[in-house]
Amino acid sequence: MPLTPLDIHNKEFARRIRGYDEDQVNEFLDQIIKDYEAMIRENKELQNMVAASQDKLGHFSNIEETLSKTIIVAQEAADELRGNAKKEAQLIVKEAEKNADRIINDALAKSRKVALEVEELKKQAAIYRARFRALIETQMELLTQDGWESLEGREAKGIEA
Repeated sequence: MPLTPLDIHNKEFARRIRGYDEDQVNEFLDQIIKDYEAMIRENKELQNMVAASQDKLGHFSNIEETLSKTIIVAQEAADELRGNAKKEAQLIVKEAEKNADRIINDALAKSRKVALEVEELKKQAAIYRARFRALIETQMELLTQDGWESLEGREAKGIEA
């Protein structure tokens, strides 16, 4: 068990002849007591500082652990979000490709339909032209026949008469 300042203060030495000067020994012991008390106080302060430092270290270790866990969770969330965004982007691209294919197919179908309609109109126009030409040719033949001249002559006589 370590000495306390009180143990030093209460220590009594046996007296002998030709011993040390009692006053000098007492003064020296008083100095030792003061120094020893100062060292004990300093030791307690250092122990308190060590305890406070250990508490802070424990607190900061907890914060570090919490931050590490938070960073891991955030990274996992970011990875999951990135994966979900990638999947969603792929779905959007597939949907856009489907829509583009549908639009192209619709456009091709309309184009074919219009081409068929154009061909049909060309055929109808050709038929109409042929019929119209035949009608005009028939009318021209009628106009160039001799019968008109005889009608013209009769009408002229009938008008004059």
